[in-house]
Amino acid sequence: MERAPRRVAVAMSGGVDSSTAAALLLEQGVGVVGLTLKVWDSSRCCSVDDVEDARRVARHLGIPFYVLDAHEAFEHEVVGPFARGYAEGGTPNPCIRCNRRVKFRWLLRRALALGCEALATGHYARVEARAGRVRLRKGVDPAKDQSYFLVPEDPADLSRVRFPLGSLTKGQVREAAERLGLPVARKGESQDVCFLPEGGLERFLAERLGPGAPGEIVDRSGRLLGRHRGVAAYTVGQRRGLGVSVGEPVYVIEKDVARNRLVVGPRQALLAPGLVARDAVWMEGRPPGERFRCAVKIRSTAPEVPCEVRVEGGRVRVRFDSPRFGVAPGQMAVFYRGDEVLGGAWIEQGLGPPDGGEPAP
Repeated sequence: MERAPRRVAVAMSGGVDSSTAAALLLEQGVGVVGLTLKVWDSSRCCSVDDVEDARRVARHLGIPFYVLDAHEAFEHEVVGPFARGYAEGGTPNPCIRCNRRVKFRWLLRRALALGCEALATGHYARVEARAGRVRLRKGVDPAKDQSYFLVPEDPADLSRVRFPLGSLTKGQVREAAERLGLPVARKGESQDVCFLPEGGLERFLAERLGPGAPGEIVDRSGRLLGRHRGVAAYTVGQRRGLGVSVGEPVYVIEKDVARNRLVVGPRQALLAPGLVARDAVWMEGRPPGERFRCAVKIRSTAPEVPCEVRVEGGRVRVRFDSPRFGVAPGQMAVFYRGDEVLGGAWIEQGLGPPDGGEPAP
């Protein structure tokens, strides 16, 4: 059985989860160092309040505490790719890139330089590193499981990462925070992308990419229905804010960047029987087979669905047992067998109906 690390760095955001993770490790007799990342200006994220909350928790626990300037790494690895992904017509997932490139690499290297043997975060997931093999499992609380966000670029990246909350429910974490007297025990949770300013995605993209070029909103036959403010600010599956009226609800079904137009249609048109994804990463270093069955999540809030996976080099072709809504390029397809994560791959496109017509209901 793997020896428990003697000294662990904890990524502390100032919230109740990461604070409780630090406190529980300390209670277990582990030496703890608190690290907070300053990744953006204080008007957007890593606010002064959050940093001070993390500092207050560290002071309460009596542990060393450092604020690290990760602005350049965050800009290069997360913010820039996020903006480019929208410009190219995708719906990127910045949290996965942040975990992969910033936390599990940039921050872990600095934790090791401080004499720590591992990095811990407040994610609700479980990781097992034994005999050179890393297994990633769901958190036991199905309402809080965050394993979807944690598929690394290299499974070895997780060999020195710990998730102290993975075997707890959110309610148990709150109770532990109260019991341990943490000053953030009753602090609320943030669900938004941390670096988006007030005004949200559209303002962020306008600042990054410039004002969007207005263009056409058309139906699947090419009939003009209205005008958009710039395709980058819309997402596949969006219904609200389109400004068109055709007597029934319509949704964005395609972002045609080359022609600067949105294609809209009924919700049924968003049904896809499967998807193609690229840059697959498998936790065992190889897929379970060239063709195999498992379950897949196509975004963090989507349910798992049974599917068949066919591996084609670094790409995978996935066929759902029943068509699904919400397949969006730029999101990740994460594959599960029971509570174990098999791997993940970036979605390139949804598959069209096999006969080229309307998907079956």
